[in-house]
Amino acid sequence: MAQAQPASQDASDVPRAVGTIALSSKSRAGRSHIDRFRTSGASKVTFPRRTDALEGIFLNTSGGLTGGDKFSASFTAGAHSNLVLSTQAAERGYRSHSGPAQVRTQLTVETDASLHWLPQELIAFDGINLDRQLDIEMAEGAELVAVEAVVFGRRAMGETRIKGQLNDRITLRQNGTVVYWDKIALKGAISQQLERPAIAAGMTALASVLYVGPRAQALLPKIRDTLPATGGASLVTPDVLTIRVLAQDSFLMRQTLVPLLHRLTDTTLPRSWSL
Repeated sequence: MAQAQPASQDASDVPRAVGTIALSSKSRAGRSHIDRFRTSGASKVTFPRRTDALEGIFLNTSGGLTGGDKFSASFTAGAHSNLVLSTQAAERGYRSHSGPAQVRTQLTVETDASLHWLPQELIAFDGINLDRQLDIEMAEGAELVAVEAVVFGRRAMGETRIKGQLNDRITLRQNGTVVYWDKIALKGAISQQLERPAIAAGMTALASVLYVGPRAQALLPKIRDTLPATGGASLVTPDVLTIRVLAQDSFLMRQTLVPLLHRLTDTTLPRSWSL
């Protein structure tokens, strides 16, 4: 009698990673503490000891992002509190065979609060398919430092020809009004597109940085003096400073970003940002 053959499993049937985070901070007796906190699935958060802010280090325990993954996070810096957020390591966007991975992040900065959004870079592997969105809502007197960095391929491993799809969006609202909107949309032969002079002139690492607060105008000339020829900074409004940095690889990008973020945050960066 013939033995039954196992049914083939379609890639779309494979279980995918899902993770959620909800975290808010509050001010009590002059220090910042956890107000509300919840996680589920593949999203985890640790809290290093720190006196000047509540620091959260979050990680994706699934090891990376691939087709069908869905991650969402909501972080709120409550009134008069300081919240610092980073990742344990660089995120990885792997080859996808079943549609895009989705990442949605909501940042809320309440009155006279500060939030530092400092995730490490996303490494885009060949075959990446990622749809990522960062929405930021700020109240009167709030301050923000935010960075989003992407590295395409791994030069040290010889992975320099990247194909795939990346949709990356950042929206900033102040008191409900959109004051900044940025989108990176790359599809197909990404490495070839990055070689075009008007896009990245052959650079494989890029970072977008935002500073929102009362120091924006004073910071602009100082930031411009420290940027390489492949970086630029400008004011969107008197209190919104935007910075873009391009580099040949992640190490060179960090050589620019680390002192830049030190200046913008005016405080100690999370340990994971050490060169």
